[in-house]
Parts: sequence; C-alpha cells; structure tokens
Amino acid sequence: MRAHSSLSKDTDANAAAAEAFKGAAVGAAKYGLPLALLALVGLSISPVYRALTVQFKLFIQMSGMTLGGMVEADRRLRAYEGAVRRRKRVERDEAVWRRYETLLEEEAVAKRARGRGAGEE
Repeated sequence: MRAHSSLSKDTDANAAAAEAFKGAAVGAAKYGLPLALLALVGLSISPVYRALTVQFKLFIQMSGMTLGGMVEADRRLRAYEGAVRRRKRVERDEAVWRRYETLLEEEAVAKRARGRGAGEE
C-alpha cells in the first residue's frame, strides 16, 4: 500500500497524468470548437435554439467539451501506456542480451585460460 502523498514522487504516474491532461485539453478544444460553430449557426438560423436559456446552451457546450476531453484523454493515456510497455520490454530484452554477451565473454576467457594452461604442461 502506498504511503500518503507518495504519488508526488512517482514519476511514471505523474508522466501518465500529464499525458492524460494534455489529451483532455486537446479533446475539449477539438470537440468544443465545432460545437461553438454549431451554436453560432443555431443562433442565426434556429428559433428553437435561440429560445433556450443561456444556462442550457452552456450545458450543451460543456457536455460536448467534457465528452471530447474524456475521449481524447483516454486515447492518449492508452497510447502512453503502450509506449511505456514497449520501452520496458526493450529494456528487459537489452538486459537479457547484455547478460548473454557477458556470459559468452566469460566463457571465451575461461576457454583461453584453459588452452594456455594445457600448453604449459
């Protein structure tokens, strides 16, 4: 179990949160801009939209922006998790190869040492 406020020191969690925040901001803008344009069109064309209260118009706009923020934050977070998984897999594979190479080098050194020892007898 994590100690209180230990998340402030967890770099992986903080990086994931930052990526999700960026995604939320982009998603809110990506969905909010077309909705704002639709609102302007609705104000100029539709008497039904014009009759709505300001609060309800704002609710419609904020709902779209919230949806966009959630969708884009989730997409970015899943992409980030995949990238972290790939990076960790590469690091694990590199560590295995380094151990294998050092083992081969140690065997080669031991073989040369045995070869020299046999020639001296």
